[in-house]
Amino acid sequence: MESSSPSVPFPLLQTPVESTYRACTIPYRFPSDNPRKATPVEIQWIDLFLKSVPSFKQRAENDPTVPDAPAKAEKFAERYTAMLEEMKKDPESHGGPPDCILLCRLREIVLRELGFRDIFKKVKDEENAKAMSLFDGVVQRNDEIEDGGKRIENLIRGILAGNIFDLGSAQLAEVFAKDGMSFLASCQNLVSRPWVIDDLDAFKSKWTKKSWEKVVIFVDNSGADFILGILLFARELLRRGTKVCVNLFIPLLL
Repeated sequence: MESSSPSVPFPLLQTPVESTYRACTIPYRFPSDNPRKATPVEIQWIDLFLKSVPSFKQRAENDPTVPDAPAKAEKFAERYTAMLEEMKKDPESHGGPPDCILLCRLREIVLRELGFRDIFKKVKDEENAKAMSLFDGVVQRNDEIEDGGKRIENLIRGILAGNIFDLGSAQLAEVFAKDGMSFLASCQNLVSRPWVIDDLDAFKSKWTKKSWEKVVIFVDNSGADFILGILLFARELLRRGTKVCVNLFIPLLL
């Protein structure tokens, strides 16, 4: 469901947001870089999105809500691939310079122009059903952990494991299509700590010493990510007396 409410800056961000905040934290380019030449990092990200085109095309071909879906999926692949190749030659074409947000936005614009509203709806419905069937067991296993620090670590691992289910990734989409994916196996197979960005110990220390009055959680996914990750984390906050507001994040296509 899309909201008709006007978009406003998140009030807790530093202001003015337009000049001080950028959602992407990856340094795609620096002021000294030639604005007419794509940087190595930009090329890497463009190539990553190029590799995902076949999996998106396949999802679009099988969208039962769109007439002539196979033909329109072919047009999507052609148009989006051409955009990406053009950005390699001129990073400022198509509203650049490119970053992950722009590349996602352009892909969504092309899909919607051809009539595709959500090419992942079928798989989302399937994954939501699978996640709901596992929900009670995952809750029980978490509740059996008596130590508060170990329990919150288990919840954080569940959030990370759920977030692995990203069919926008060409590699993961291939694994999913071939063998399926297991939430519990993903939990067990997370890379060992320390992670690339690892603030878990500091968070656990705060968690055991205080309870927050209100927590706002922004989510942009479904399936195991939301049901077995975020919902369990929100449940634990509620048990500690915290008010929880879960906000669905919908990327802007403007």
